[in-house]
Amino acid sequence: TSEGVAALSTAENHQAVGGVVLECETDFVARNEDFIALAQRLAEVFLHNAPGADPLSVKTGEHTVGGLIEDAIGTIRENIKLTKAVHLKTDNKFATYVHHDRKKAVVIELAGDAANGHDVGREIAIQSVAFPPEFISKDQVPQAYIDKELEIETQRAINEGKAPDIAKNIAMGRINKEYMKRVVLLEQPFFRDNSKSVEQFMAEEAKSGGGAIKIVGITRLAVGEGENEGA
Repeated sequence: TSEGVAALSTAENHQAVGGVVLECETDFVARNEDFIALAQRLAEVFLHNAPGADPLSVKTGEHTVGGLIEDAIGTIRENIKLTKAVHLKTDNKFATYVHHDRKKAVVIELAGDAANGHDVGREIAIQSVAFPPEFISKDQVPQAYIDKELEIETQRAINEGKAPDIAKNIAMGRINKEYMKRVVLLEQPFFRDNSKSVEQFMAEEAKSGGGAIKIVGITRLAVGEGENEGA
């Protein structure tokens, strides 16, 4: 199964989200209205139910999730797999975005009291679909990751003809200018205005919204990635 869709269902108060990645074999089926409707129905099931260790056994009315998928397989005549199911609850707020091709979706958990927090969260969700981060802030990047990157970039500079001591300084500069801007959400250039970082965009919006905005968590759902964790 290399095709499929990601689907989300959000509570009216934005404090709970259900999400699934439902995969199939062909793009033709991924665009099938019945298949898309099934994915959306399953997202709604997991809005109200935790997937637990066996999401296929979760009940919805007289059916199980697995039973609904089996029925769809019988009708559509193609292998269908539930590759991810999430049930998220918070005392904060969630903002979500599903990409137009339905193959990627992101849930952002936000804290803070700014009036425009949810709108900002949606912008960050779009950012995270377009440029998937590994971490929210620089302080979350493990030292082991930085050490490995430093080794790679130092060798790269040496290969370019730089002396070892100079190469290390060049490597540190590249980590801050390139690596951190790639893997850390707050350091990334904001997709609507590359002249500012995501962190700068959020600071400006928090000020105009008369409060604070903080990203607490990111959950990503994507076709073809199997089980994946949020940042």
